Amino acid sequence: QVQLVESGGGLVQPGGSLRLSCAASGNIFSIATMGWYRQAPGKQRELVATVTSRSSTNYPDSVKGRFTISRDNAKNTVYLQMNSLKPEDTAVYYCNAHGVATYRGLDDYWGQGTQVTVSS
Repeated sequence: QVQLVESGGGLVQPGGSLRLSCAASGNIFSIATMGWYRQAPGKQRELVATVTSRSSTNYPDSVKGRFTISRDNAKNTVYLQMNSLKPEDTAVYYCNAHGVATYRGLDDYWGQGTQVTVSS
């Protein structure tokens, strides 16, 4: 079974930076797309960023120019560099792996989430 473990969350002041990491473990052949999603209290989970195995990226306007996603295919690890953080970025950030190829076929997986709090 595949597992995703996030790290790097915490408390930061507005304008500060954080770097999140997520490592996928298990007998994995490949992962088509890895990404980050976030969920604030009372809101639905929303896309933060995605990156394909060929390093194509996708960002919503809310984070474009401030966040950067990257991945290391050899380590099955995805990163999210967050700069110029705002209070509205406060949320639980979840790692996602889409199109994970194993001996069982193709599946999607989610991490447990890591808290990011932006506050003075």
